[in-house]
Amino acid sequence: MEEGRQKDLQLLEEIIDKGLKEKLLQTIASRDKIFEEQKVLSDLRKNLETLEENGVNSLKTMVNPGSEVYMQAHVLIDDGKNPDEFARDVLNSCVARNQATKGKTDAFKELRKHILEELEETFPDEVDKYREIRATSAAEAKRLAQSQTVLPNGDAKVKSEL
Repeated sequence: MEEGRQKDLQLLEEIIDKGLKEKLLQTIASRDKIFEEQKVLSDLRKNLETLEENGVNSLKTMVNPGSEVYMQAHVLIDDGKNPDEFARDVLNSCVARNQATKGKTDAFKELRKHILEELEETFPDEVDKYREIRATSAAEAKRLAQSQTVLPNGDAKVKSEL
């Protein structure tokens, strides 16, 4: 009888450790995120109320967000430096970041391929179902992409299906 209680107690502890603790931690993390969002919204409300109290009806940005490169080039010209060198440095920086991102992407693709191979050895039926779902999803995405036309302003025009 005592041995049965011990097994029941051990099973209960495993359930708590594996399932309930993890769900509790997820719930706490979700709650903390909501509290952070509430704080941001509260701060925003206070700022809006302050603007209303001061009679501010419209806002204008002080700097065009896309003008950072232009401003840096302008400062270089004022300092007597060559803007072509600056442009070359910016492009080289972009190329380097692009190569690093491509390397990470390739590494993730290889990891995914390796994991899928390992899973296929262990769970062949599940991997086949997964591949079927992926193929169906890819076909649906391709069909949707083909049914859209890009307008001159960059918006997508969806063709109506008859």
